[in-house]
Amino acid sequence: MDYQVLGNTGLNVSRLSYGASALGSVFRTIDEDEGIRAVHAALDAGINYIDVAPAYGGTVAETVLGKALRDIPRDRYFLSTKAGKYTSPGGYGADVLDYSESRIRAGLKESMDRLGVDYFDIVHLHDFEYQHFSLTESAFAEGFPALVKLKQEGVIGAVSAGIYPMELWQRVVDEAPVDAILLHNHYCLSDTRGLELVAGCEARNIGVINASPFASGLLTGGPIADWHPAGEAERKVFGQAAAYCEQQGTSLAKIAFQFACQDSPFPTTMFSSSRTSSVARNLAWYDEPLDQNLVAEVRKILEPVIDKQWDYDAGVDRLKDS
Repeated sequence: MDYQVLGNTGLNVSRLSYGASALGSVFRTIDEDEGIRAVHAALDAGINYIDVAPAYGGTVAETVLGKALRDIPRDRYFLSTKAGKYTSPGGYGADVLDYSESRIRAGLKESMDRLGVDYFDIVHLHDFEYQHFSLTESAFAEGFPALVKLKQEGVIGAVSAGIYPMELWQRVVDEAPVDAILLHNHYCLSDTRGLELVAGCEARNIGVINASPFASGLLTGGPIADWHPAGEAERKVFGQAAAYCEQQGTSLAKIAFQFACQDSPFPTTMFSSSRTSSVARNLAWYDEPLDQNLVAEVRKILEPVIDKQWDYDAGVDRLKDS
């Protein structure tokens, strides 16, 4: 495994990192013991950076990850979680957004208890575009200053953000006191708009974590989660791309993963998995050469959805109404 320093965090992170969202049954119901083994497989492969959030599965992901890390020396991994968004066990869409200092402090203490740690290497201010941007200003006015205080107190090591809209990312890079950012769905086979942030991040030495190489499940070739806002016509396009890859003797997931992490301009690419077989598969794909001609053909098929801005609020609203 190769390693690279993540911007102002100073952390020498593995080029592949592990996202624990899958441990919260976000994509499918998981076997907890297998999920724990998947975390251990990632660590044994040299992956040294793990990310989670209290919102994943209504604290389930943090709870399972805590069990997986129970007997692992703390110096074997860097750990991040998120603050400001809290999802009840009622499921996706049952979100509470609160970027006040008191809630962030309480939330991080709750996360520490679930994970069995007393320190986070990075904390990302989470999804402050949700609920139609109604709490975005609170995130800037209250949330980021709270994280800076916690950094000064030595409770966390670095300040970051994890959001989706590109226009809001530009503001974060320009204005927020971040050492890193967790960029999801913007450097993958169907969306490369994350490249627009490279110059600004390099100027401020902001480390970029490239997350969601499978575009939140759109690029796996399998069923797409009900919570995703992609419509029927758009889902059909991804299905056509998957079928084409199968005709070529490969899979859309493989091409997508290789595209996102090979020759990436970002220090680390984060994937999520709750199965040891998937961890091993991704590691193998990382080492295999990418067929650039096939990438070009697949992106032609994906043209109707290339760089599409997904309305995740609409997906949440749709689930609430169903």
